[in-house]
Amino acid sequence: MRPAMQFVDCASDFDADISVTMDSQTADAKSIMQLTMLAAGKGTKLTITAVGAGSQKAVEALAAIVENENASEPV
Repeated sequence: MRPAMQFVDCASDFDADISVTMDSQTADAKSIMQLTMLAAGKGTKLTITAVGAGSQKAVEALAAIVENENASEPV
């Protein structure tokens, strides 16, 4: 749950509307409940979409969190 909370905290720092898609499911990146419902495990392909102010920076920051988590050992 810790990586998901870190992801939500980061997404919440941006004004942009941000979503995460896995297969055909889409979740609000600022909602811990919606993100956990995706049940995305390590190595899962996710698509991060952002619209609005700071959208490019938001996607870059969130992608870095996901990439870092996939590169590290489970805690």
